[in-house]
Amino acid sequence: MRALIRAIDKFSLTHRRFGIRRLMLYIVIGYGVIYLIAMLDTTRTFLSLISFDPARIAEGQVWRVITWVFYPTGGLLYLALMLYFSYFVGNSLEREWGTPKFTIFYFLGIILSVLYGFLIWLITGITVPLISDYLNLSLIFAYATLFPNQTFLLFFILPLKAKWLALFVGAYYTILMFVSFFGGQYFYALLPLVAVLNFFLFCRDDLIHVLRPYQARNTKQAINFRKAARRIQHEDAARPYRHKCAVCGKTDTDNPNLEFRYCSRCNGYHCFCIDHINSHVHFQ
Repeated sequence: MRALIRAIDKFSLTHRRFGIRRLMLYIVIGYGVIYLIAMLDTTRTFLSLISFDPARIAEGQVWRVITWVFYPTGGLLYLALMLYFSYFVGNSLEREWGTPKFTIFYFLGIILSVLYGFLIWLITGITVPLISDYLNLSLIFAYATLFPNQTFLLFFILPLKAKWLALFVGAYYTILMFVSFFGGQYFYALLPLVAVLNFFLFCRDDLIHVLRPYQARNTKQAINFRKAARRIQHEDAARPYRHKCAVCGKTDTDNPNLEFRYCSRCNGYHCFCIDHINSHVHFQ
């Protein structure tokens, strides 16, 4: 897992133009346009043309692989809340991770859901309806993991921290999963889990740090990192450099091909090499 995330981080650093800048803006606009068209189409023919249907995709209607993301659910109030949170949370994650990594994160969620839908169809012949509500779960969970104490104004009035919002949403969809499972919709019940696999892949270390902050600070590895950081901070540089890892002490002078990044979650201005940007203890 860590090796894969490390490879994605390195790819994102070396391909800064990769991805779709302001991706969530296009998602929100597309969702809104589809919703308006669906409201005007009383026959619901249009919605039947964009829904996920593996049999139709196999026949050549390949646009369904992506158009299901814009399939509208719920009423106007639900739509407004969903678009607001998706846009705000998605833009925040893109600023935190960068456009390449966020694009990979979002499309990985789409790919996993599509693969799951095709797998169930090939094995059982059952079509599992894919909706973007579950896909947006990964955005909320990732945001709450990175910024647990960020406050939202629910309905623009009620203050609610991101971590409590994630817990509430997680509990709600857990109940829906159990209801679907005991109602005989076994494959549909697993959709939320499939949709958040990208979250567990990208935010595993951050999630462990949030859930076990005290244990993480007392691990032998964490203590070694802090000792190494203190030792490196008191060493005199042998040669001039621009970037120096706060954990291992490697510099861009000694390792010109090594990637360096600065951690936005550490207090102060701390630089880390690509090997330690995701595994260091944050300076507080």
